[in-house]
Amino acid sequence: MWLLLAFIGIPLIEIALFIQVGGAIGLGYTLLIVVLTAILGTWLVRTQGLMALGELQRSFKELNDPTEPLAHGAMILFSGALLLTPGFFTDAVGFALLVPGIRKAVYRWIRKRVTVTHFTMGARQTHQNPRQPEAENDVIEGEYHEVDAPKRPTHRPSGWTKH
Repeated sequence: MWLLLAFIGIPLIEIALFIQVGGAIGLGYTLLIVVLTAILGTWLVRTQGLMALGELQRSFKELNDPTEPLAHGAMILFSGALLLTPGFFTDAVGFALLVPGIRKAVYRWIRKRVTVTHFTMGARQTHQNPRQPEAENDVIEGEYHEVDAPKRPTHRPSGWTKH
């Protein structure tokens, strides 16, 4: 239900803001602001996205929990989509998500509402029967041959491909 309200409410908010801002400063300046925020937002998303990617790579390299850098990357990606969408409300939310403090607050808010039941990192764990000895060799030998699909008799070359 809330998703339906968002799909109806956000465009109405954007239309109202376009009418108010356009009436106050004029159509040309309104369109200029929309284009400039898209350009500035694209640049900010690119730089912040590269920093988030560096954080994610560092967490993988140090074998730390990658949840927070992944969440920051997802929020930066979402802010980029909002900044490329024409409108003042979506731009405000998009720029807000580019502020690291706001992203951390959103991450903490989401983390309180999500429960992780199992998380494993490091060496591969095997779930074998303790009575059964571990297999010494994981190689399975076998033979194979390729089977070509039969051509239909009605299939004629098109002239554009080699058959």
